[in-house]
Amino acid sequence: MEPQLSFAHMGLDGRLLQAIAELGWAKPTLIQEKAIPLALEGKDLLARARTGSGKTAAYAIPLIQHLLQVKMSPLVMEQAVRGLVLVPTKELGQQVLQMIRQLTAYCSRDVRVADVSGQVDMSAQRPILMEKPDVVVGTPSRVLAHLQGHSLSLRHSLEVLVLDEADLLFSFGFEEDLKNLLCHFPKIYQSFLMSATFSEEVQALKELVLHNPVTLKLRESQLPEAAQLCQYQIRCAGEEDKFLLLYALLKLGLVPGKAILFVNTVERGYRLKLFLEQFSIPACVLNSELPVQSRCHIISQFNRGFYDYIVATDEQGLAEPAVRAKRRKGAKTEKGKDPEYGVARGIDFQNVATIINFDPPPSVESYIHRAGRTARADNPGTALTFVTHPECPLLAEIEEALAGENTEPVLRPYQFRMEEVEGLRYRCRDAMRSVTKQAIKEARLREIKEELLNSEKLKTYFEDNPHDLRLLRHDRPLHPAIVKPHLRNVPEYLVPPTLRAIAQPLLNKRKRRKHLAPSSSRPRGGFQARGGRNPLRSFQYMGRRPRRPASKGRTS
Repeated sequence: MEPQLSFAHMGLDGRLLQAIAELGWAKPTLIQEKAIPLALEGKDLLARARTGSGKTAAYAIPLIQHLLQVKMSPLVMEQAVRGLVLVPTKELGQQVLQMIRQLTAYCSRDVRVADVSGQVDMSAQRPILMEKPDVVVGTPSRVLAHLQGHSLSLRHSLEVLVLDEADLLFSFGFEEDLKNLLCHFPKIYQSFLMSATFSEEVQALKELVLHNPVTLKLRESQLPEAAQLCQYQIRCAGEEDKFLLLYALLKLGLVPGKAILFVNTVERGYRLKLFLEQFSIPACVLNSELPVQSRCHIISQFNRGFYDYIVATDEQGLAEPAVRAKRRKGAKTEKGKDPEYGVARGIDFQNVATIINFDPPPSVESYIHRAGRTARADNPGTALTFVTHPECPLLAEIEEALAGENTEPVLRPYQFRMEEVEGLRYRCRDAMRSVTKQAIKEARLREIKEELLNSEKLKTYFEDNPHDLRLLRHDRPLHPAIVKPHLRNVPEYLVPPTLRAIAQPLLNKRKRRKHLAPSSSRPRGGFQARGGRNPLRSFQYMGRRPRRPASKGRTS
């Protein structure tokens, strides 16, 4: 077995190595170990690696190294845009910008980067581009608009082109933009295509922008191993059981740490947020109707630990091939929605302990990218998928695709004894009745109005007062539905006897904190109960095993 190549042995600039060390990266990931040396040799790359594997750094490090070497050459005197990173979404553009800034922390005067993917007026970005930053990050449509508006020129300066999440660039409707962009590029430049899948779109892009590329198709599973990522399915008798189980999981503290709750529509997301508000469980929503500044701020605050729960709408995964074809031809999306929104792909949600598919994903790819929001790097994670009987065929397709030659089930059954949480059902029904269609409509309008206002603040006031950003929260109650005070707490008599030893009801924050490990010893993936026990993993799935008598407690 070949020894792993370290960052120190890649011939990187000392300032770049210093930034890598400050980020705490002890050794490169598999994609970084394979891609960086090839990129430093000047080769074009077509790389496929699973989500959360470190693809952004795999192209950012050689890009920065190239620019630093160019700057040291006495023949190069003129400042120019030499690197271009194309991304499918504005949120990913912000993430790439942050990553490059972190890696250039000790050479920021020599390598400057600008993100033009944001939904701001182009005239506000022109002065930034006139200074000719070394790297420009943006969506294909925004970069093309700047090229056509003569505020950006790449014909004689571009040296490195990166297409991040390349398989999404066509499916998000950027095919024509990409073809038009090629007319503004020089004949010779180095290209990197980074993707989680090798789809038809990626093959088409390969023909367009790569020249004799090295293909890196790493032999790794599409998701982390079972020791790192526990995947469960929860069969529900109906929609009411979904809400009941989620209420029990969250209110009894059985989901430790931070969680992302995935739904398939915007309306569904607000319904779920209002439902949780009935029990004083704060959560913020993330969907395509919100302004991009607010979306990026929500992700940033979530990563910093301000929020425990995000209700995320995964809309792009719903597009059928026919719908995608319309997008490619320039068809308009639903009014008020951002066509460049995507939450299940590319975005680096940090330290997510659990993802919950409240609505099952519409495809295998969507499941992979949702589950990839947790168990990133070396952190453990859990993926729970709620499924009703009509949704079982879809789940079977996902299981079959993930299983491969493995005979063991990938999504193990995670069955509650429903009779144990039956005492909470009347509370669940009470809350569901309060979340009417009118309440959802009012919540949706109020949220958009408030986030538009917040977006303007983020763009102006908070640029000069960054410390005030922490005062702006996105998980505050919307309150169009009447919140009943008696639903706030869970009386002890309603906590199932078999759960009382491990449940940590959210009715007393101070009491709960005493049962948590000190912050310095908590795992990065989220909270754990005293003694290192993870409540979610304290249950073992029952599958087809015969049930034990209730008096013997939970299964073990």
